[in-house]
This record gives sequence, structure tokens and C-alpha cells, in this order.
Amino acid sequence: MEQAVYAFAIEGEPVACRAYGCGHINNTFKVETSTGRSYVLQEINTRVFQKPVELMENVGAITAFLQEKTSDPRASLRFLPTGKGLYYHRDAQGRFWRCYEYVEGFCLEQPESDADFYESAVAFGRFQELLRDFPVHTLHETIPEFHNTPHRYRALCKAVEADACGRASGVEREVEFLLKREEESSQLQKLRQSGELPLRVTHNDTKLNNVLLDPKTRRALCVLDLDTVMPGLSLYDFGDSVRFGAATAAEDERDLTKMMLDLHRYEVYTRGFRAACPSLTKLETTLLPVGAKTLTVELAVRFLTDYLQGDQYFKTALPEHNLIRARAQMKLAADMEKKWNAMQALSGAI
Repeated sequence: MEQAVYAFAIEGEPVACRAYGCGHINNTFKVETSTGRSYVLQEINTRVFQKPVELMENVGAITAFLQEKTSDPRASLRFLPTGKGLYYHRDAQGRFWRCYEYVEGFCLEQPESDADFYESAVAFGRFQELLRDFPVHTLHETIPEFHNTPHRYRALCKAVEADACGRASGVEREVEFLLKREEESSQLQKLRQSGELPLRVTHNDTKLNNVLLDPKTRRALCVLDLDTVMPGLSLYDFGDSVRFGAATAAEDERDLTKMMLDLHRYEVYTRGFRAACPSLTKLETTLLPVGAKTLTVELAVRFLTDYLQGDQYFKTALPEHNLIRARAQMKLAADMEKKWNAMQALSGAI
């Protein structure tokens, strides 16, 4: 780690280094130097991101573009180059590192107020807006087929047929629920393929804890965790934010009576996202509710597929954890269906 930090163009000598943040994928440290400057040093988890060079090519291009679009140095992460002019360093053990300037701020796991949720919408909407002219086709797909919902359904059907863990006989109702929604859940992918929805730079992990907030004003400063940035649809980012932030219960809530869509939070997020991203097309605006429901159903499909395959992807704390998660997302999708007219009205009226 000490050798890694010296590979980057930091100011001063490192005087302190400690674990930083609460991420579950990359090893992250805050480095303080003799000049009073601080930096964030990360070891990229190459088990999860198997093409770290492509990942950092994406990140470097995106952050450089954002820096040209705004005068506020806090509006984008600022990665430091190495002596070779790269935004990553590979050490003697083959580990990949990166380093960016530390910005004073804080993140939240859950919104403490409507204003917090609104600011997350502003952050991700502004991210879309600032990058609307970025040459999206130059980006690598860090996780191929990530939001290709028909692809996720094909994986589910294969898992049901293989029944590798003998679990299929206990989830017939769940499979039936999801298959009934396969056609409508494939709508976004078809519109992407036809070109009717514009291809944009998408973040693909639009949770509130990936927004850095100003410690004084609580306004959004910038978006964090750019590892999953790749070509996609604005509706992916919008939908995932709503699915997570406007739900009334946790992803693994057992008591399904607690899981609903908070229409007020939906309105708050929609208002912030649309205000920050005025370049949304009429079709994108019309399909905002579809984005929310599609991402919810898609995640239910992924959870159930992983359950049938023996919990190979998502971390679990108990044998039925992924099944519990799938049922919670299905309940949320069902509640969206009950509130569909209201969601459509809110999306169009704001």
C-alpha cells in the first residue's frame, strides 16, 4: 500500500493512512500528507472487476469530461495520474490501485429527509445532463448485459430447468409471477435496440450512499463509485434509485406487508431528477414509471436466479436470503402496479 501511494502524483509525504468508508468491494484508505492534503487510495477488486484497465479507462475519460463541464472542483472525482500518465498503478504482486483527491463531505445509507432524497436525484440527474454529449460508444461495458432484462430472464429459465440445488419445486408461484411480466419488462431493452431511447452514460448503482453531500449545506456535490459506469439508458439509473430509495422496507424484509412504494418519495425523486436533467426526451419522461418497475422486476429475477443456482453471486446470511429478497422486490413491483396511474400522473405533471 505504501509503495502504491508513491506511484501517484500526491503533494507531500504520507504521514497517516487508515481504512476509509464502508464499501464492500474495493479496499479503501484515506491518506494524509505532510502538506495537509488528503487522498483516497483504493485497491480495485479484480475478482469483481476482471478488466481493471478498461474500468479505469472509463473512469478517467468520464471524470476528465466532467471537470471540463463545471467550475466547481468538487463536482467530480479527481483522479491522480501516475508517472506513466495512467490513472491506475499495478504493483509487483499484480494488484491494481487508484488514487483521487479527498473531498470533505458525507454520505447517507438512507435519506433522513425529503431534501436528502431530492439531492440524490439532482446528483444523478446532473450526472446524466453533464454527460449528454459524451461519446458514449467509446465506453467499455464493465459488466456485459448488466441491464439486459431479457438476458436475465433467459438465465432464470435455465436455472429453473437445471434445478441444480433442488429448489425449483418450492418457488413455482414466484416463477409464475415473474414470467407473467417478462414481455413488459423487456420493453426498455427493445427500445434501446431500436434506437428509440437514446444511449447515455449511466452510473448503474444509483443509491443515496453513492452521492457525496456538502457537510454545511447538505447539497449534492458529486457522484461516487464510478466502477459500473457504462453505456445504458437514463431509465436504468432513475429506476434503480426509485426501487431502492422510495421503497418503504429493506431489500430483505420478510414481512411483505411493510414493502410498498412511497408515492411521495417517488414524486420527490422524479422532481429532482427531471429538474437536473432537462435533456430527457418526451419518451424517456413518459417511461419513467416503466424504468422503476422494470428495474424492480429485474432485480427480483436476479435474486431468484441466484437462489436457484445456490447463491453464487449475492452474499447471503441464511439459506433463503435470496428468496426473501426476490419476494420483497416482487411485492414492491406489485404495489407499483396498484399505484400505476398515480406514478404516470406524477411523472408527467412535474
